[in-house]
Amino acid sequence: MLASSNCYTAILIVKGETSWNCGTRSKKPSASFAYYPDVLELASNSDALIVCCSLTQETYHIINEEVMRALGKRGVVVNVGRGPLIDEARMVEWSVHGDLGGAGLDVFEHEPKVPKELLGLDNVVLSSHCAVITPESFQAVQDLTVNNLIAFFANKPLVSVVQFQ
Repeated sequence: MLASSNCYTAILIVKGETSWNCGTRSKKPSASFAYYPDVLELASNSDALIVCCSLTQETYHIINEEVMRALGKRGVVVNVGRGPLIDEARMVEWSVHGDLGGAGLDVFEHEPKVPKELLGLDNVVLSSHCAVITPESFQAVQDLTVNNLIAFFANKPLVSVVQFQ
């Protein structure tokens, strides 16, 4: 098997439709979308894979050469999860030779290094990973810091305590 089932809830697919489908851990009778038991079958039935699952031993290189072959020359893979979810060396090779339709990446296998071969490709979009860089997230960090400082200097319990092991 290519991957643990814990990743399927985080892989979205499109197959020539206007609506999004979503892979799941197991077949759901109430779900209106197709169920694919593994990533290879999912890729075989998809125009695009959007990968946003956590990186584990089971999901390392979940998007490998077999999956890219299944996506083919018109398939697109987007990784907004962790760099090593994709076998980057194979993806670079497939993208350069036109064997993969495209890629959208805001994470890379060997960050902060971005493969130079990807920089000039028209079928690849690269972005910095900045999902939490919003005014709201900065305000939340500021509020938390201020509240922790107020609690500390008032000899009260901190709002967020870091446990060192």
